[in-house]
Amino acid sequence: VQLVESGGGSVQAGGSLTLSCAASKLTYSGFCMGWFRQAPGKEREAVAHINTRTGSAYYADSVKGRFTISQDRAADTLNLQMNSVKPEDTAMYYCALSSRPASALGECVELTRDDIKFWGQGTQVTVS
Repeated sequence: VQLVESGGGSVQAGGSLTLSCAASKLTYSGFCMGWFRQAPGKEREAVAHINTRTGSAYYADSVKGRFTISQDRAADTLNLQMNSVKPEDTAMYYCALSSRPASALGECVELTRDDIKFWGQGTQVTVS
């Protein structure tokens, strides 16, 4: 399984950025997928995740209303639209795929690092 992120970069506070994660159909259908981030000196935290079977999406309180996670089945990508970014959003962002199907993980309502089997290599987001 390969997850390949793209779209990171530098952006000014208040601006927007879109992250994408390429994954094969067989990889994510019926599983939980999401975005985590890790800032220097901090633990990796969940940002947003989605039940790829139902399309239901869940967000960390810190990004709710600003970030949107979505799946593009035609392009086999998981996207994260980041609006109104803040300096505290600066981190390495990782695409993640769960180890078990959504039905075995409470339909992805909560997703932690312990639920993840596959990680992307990460893409840096810097907000100044």
